[in-house]
Amino acid sequence: MSRIIDYPCKPLSHLPHPREVIRQFTPNWFAATMGTGILSLALPAAYPALYGLGEALWLLNIGLFVLFSVLYAARWWLFFDEARRVFGHSTVSMFFGTIPMGLATLINGLLVFGVARWGEAVVPLAQALWWLDVAMALACGVLIPFMMFTRQEHSIDQMTAVWLLPVVAAEVAAVSGGQLAPHLADVHGQFSVLITSYVLWAFSVPVAFGILTILMLRMALHKLPHANMAASSWLALGPISTGALGMMLLGGEAPEIFAAVGLPGAGDVAAGIGLIAGITLWGFGLWWLLLAVLITLRYLRSGIPFNLGWWGFTFPLGVYALTTLKLGAVLNLTFFTNAGCLLVVALAGMWLIVMNRTLRGAYRGELFVSPCIAGACT
Repeated sequence: MSRIIDYPCKPLSHLPHPREVIRQFTPNWFAATMGTGILSLALPAAYPALYGLGEALWLLNIGLFVLFSVLYAARWWLFFDEARRVFGHSTVSMFFGTIPMGLATLINGLLVFGVARWGEAVVPLAQALWWLDVAMALACGVLIPFMMFTRQEHSIDQMTAVWLLPVVAAEVAAVSGGQLAPHLADVHGQFSVLITSYVLWAFSVPVAFGILTILMLRMALHKLPHANMAASSWLALGPISTGALGMMLLGGEAPEIFAAVGLPGAGDVAAGIGLIAGITLWGFGLWWLLLAVLITLRYLRSGIPFNLGWWGFTFPLGVYALTTLKLGAVLNLTFFTNAGCLLVVALAGMWLIVMNRTLRGAYRGELFVSPCIAGACT
C-alpha cells in the first residue's frame, strides 16, 4: 500500500529563485518594524517587570530594520529600473512613510533601553538619528503627496487609510522629539528640538485630519474597501493617538525648557494645551477604535486574506495604548492605567499572530510581491 507523505513546505518555494527576495522587496516590510518597535516600548510602560522582554524586542527590531534596509538598498542597486516604478504606484508608494516611523521606534528604544544600559553616551547617537528621521519624515510628507497630485492615478472609491502613512511620519518624529529633549544637556539644543517637534506636529496632524474627513466620506459613499485592505481601518487610529501623545509629551517638557530661555508663560500655556489636547484626541481615538473593531468583525465573516498590511493592526493600537497609559500617569486615574494595560495585552496577542503569519509567509516566499513589476505602475 502506498503512503502519502506530507513534506513541509520548502523555503521560498513560491519564488523561482532566491534572488527574487531582493527583486520583489517593497517598503511594506518596514511596517513590521513599526509594530515590533511599538510593542517593545509598550510592554515595559504597562508592565515594568517585562522590561527585559521589551529590550529584547527592541534589539530584535534593530536587526529587522537593518536587514530590511540592506534588502531594499540592494533592490535599488540591482534592479534600479524596476525599483523606481514604486513612485508611480498609488498604494505601495505610501509605505515609504513606514521607514522613518520604524526608525523612530528604534530611537525611542535607544532612549528607554540604551540610556539605561550604556548611559548618556548614547544620547548624541539618538540625536543624530532623530535629525535623520526628521529629514526623512519631511521628505515623505511632501514628496509622496506631490506624486499623488502629479503622477499617480487615484479615485475616491479606491481611497483607503494608507494615504495617511507618508503624512503621519512627521508627527511620529515629533513624539520622539518630546522624548529626546529632556536627555539633552544643552538648553538651546532642547529648545531647538522642542520647537522643531511642534512644527512637525503641525506639519502632519492637520493634513492627516483632512485625509480622515475624506476617508469618512469615501466610506459612507462607497462602503468598506476590499478585504485585502481590511487592516487599513485601524490606520486612522494612528494619527489621532500620535497627535495626542505628542502634545502631552511636548507639553510636559515645555515649562522647564521655555523657562530656561526666558519664556515661562509660554511653557505653562503649552502644558495646559497639551493635556487638554491629549484628553480630547483620546476620546476621538476611542470612537475610531470602536469603529475599527466593528469593521474588523464585519470583515471576519467572510475571512481576511493575510498580507503585510496586517501590521496595520499593531502600531496604531500600540500608540493608543501608550497614550492611554500616559493619561493614567498624568491624571492619576486608574481607569486609564487599567485600560492601557488591557490594550497592551491585546497588542501583544495581535503581534504574535501577525509575526507568526509573517514568518511563515516569508519562509515560503509568499509575501515577496512587488506590484510594480507586473506593470501596475510606471
